[in-house]
Amino acid sequence: MVLQLVLNILKNPFIALFLTVSIGYLLGKIKYKTFVLGGISGSLIIGVIIGQLNIMIPPEIGSLFFALFIYAVGYQGGAQFFRSLNKSTLLLLASSTITCLLGLICVLTFAWIFQLDKGTAAGLGAGGLTQSAMIGSANNAIAAISSLPESIIHTMQANVAVGYAVCYIFGSFGPIILLATIFPLIMKWDIRKEAIKLATEQSDGSLDLEAGQFSAFSEYTTRAYRISHNSELLNRSVIEIYKAYKYKVVIENIIRNDKLLTITPKTTINTDDIVAITFYEDLDIQSIISNDDEVTKPQQFNFIEEKRSLILTNKNLFNKTIQEIKTIIQDKNYYGVFLQKIIRSGQKLPISNELKLRRGDEIVLVGKPEDLDKISDKIGTYISEAPITDFIFFGLGMVLGYILGLISFNIFGISITLGAGVGCLLSGLIFGWIRSVKPQFSNLPLGASNFIRDFGLAIFVASVGITAGPQAIIAIKEHGLTLFFLGIGVTIIPQVISFYISYYLLKIKNPIVLLATIAGGRSANPGFAALLERAGNATPVIPFTSSYALANIWLTLWGPIIVALVTIIPK
Repeated sequence: MVLQLVLNILKNPFIALFLTVSIGYLLGKIKYKTFVLGGISGSLIIGVIIGQLNIMIPPEIGSLFFALFIYAVGYQGGAQFFRSLNKSTLLLLASSTITCLLGLICVLTFAWIFQLDKGTAAGLGAGGLTQSAMIGSANNAIAAISSLPESIIHTMQANVAVGYAVCYIFGSFGPIILLATIFPLIMKWDIRKEAIKLATEQSDGSLDLEAGQFSAFSEYTTRAYRISHNSELLNRSVIEIYKAYKYKVVIENIIRNDKLLTITPKTTINTDDIVAITFYEDLDIQSIISNDDEVTKPQQFNFIEEKRSLILTNKNLFNKTIQEIKTIIQDKNYYGVFLQKIIRSGQKLPISNELKLRRGDEIVLVGKPEDLDKISDKIGTYISEAPITDFIFFGLGMVLGYILGLISFNIFGISITLGAGVGCLLSGLIFGWIRSVKPQFSNLPLGASNFIRDFGLAIFVASVGITAGPQAIIAIKEHGLTLFFLGIGVTIIPQVISFYISYYLLKIKNPIVLLATIAGGRSANPGFAALLERAGNATPVIPFTSSYALANIWLTLWGPIIVALVTIIPK
């Protein structure tokens, strides 16, 4: 009686979906050393198990949530993708493309040798190359084959999920071993030392990072001092002090004769002044105020600081280093602001004087409102801290994605339809780029886009697993062990070949840049996380984001291409 009640409840597709996601993410917390199963793989496995109850999930549900997921992926990578199309990152993009092409060739070769059907081959690619989006793009392509009966289409779509589930575990684990252990061992690289060396080069020699440490350049503090007769700051103007200490010291307030002064760039420091000083913590402040006495904050010091986010849109500052921008903006003017962080495509970048900023970078500044007002227009467009989604452009973006998905074309006589997945990916790229050049439009806050991306993928994968459930056991019995070893080949072979091509032919010699580029080209998030842990700093982030943005597009496109080029159809 109770069991029958539970079964009847689970027959509700929405209950089944949310239960699958919940238990799947619980299962995904399983961790062995640096390997984590992950919520997506967990949801797929639980979905296959629950799917044994023959629960019917309307196909439109999976299609919609996949479209939302892939649009968010494109949106987050849009600015970075279009910015990456320049000479400075050409080699990284070439390496990423080579890695993706080698992955496609491996999948097609194994499919031909072992007579895999369209769905199984696509699942092999999705799992071995750890690209969940390929499941959706392949499923859409399979669904578009109007000449096949519905039962065959369902079988092939189930095989996509099975192939992904069988191959995904080593697909995630393999890059961790190769990138963080095997390649460095073969090349005799010390990842930590190379990361410190690269960080030092990028920061003009000012960084020496140890594990768990990051540049204190973005950390600051405010203190009050009474100026003595032999102070280092005595008789110097506010702007003079600002420039003398490379913009790392800001005179916030001055009390003179118990009165709060109105500060201008030319205001000078006198004996017995009480001065509020804000400074970066990497500055040796004691060498500046060694002759002055620190005092308790006077009651008059109640100035308000504000955090302000700006999108870099000033063309004169594109591809300039932070040091160059400081000189350009602040050389003739006084702006008492501090750089807190820089975000590119959702990734917080390591701050150094030699870091080059790009159009669309989010720059977060901290300072007094009046100082921020002076500098904001010279950098770019202010974006509100309020997380408000522009639903006008979000809706238009999804409409455009579905329209693009209707496009079909022929390759060597084979008809290929983009499908809603690829269409929404392209639409997301376009609207993400629009946001970077026109920040007042197409706002989709990072928190919102992360939710759409993660929730969309979770529901989609859960629906795939539940739908594939009845067919999954049959497919695993038929191809399970073979698929697992083929997945190992798809995971390892492209990385190894691309590593040596990138090192010897493309001349990407820096170990951190090379390993991060390979990780991005393989869409290997666990491998990147392991590399980041070994590096001990954020130096792998920039090369990874460049190659990762392009790889997401290529690997998603491989779904319909694999379906089109593989000829075997299950009986």
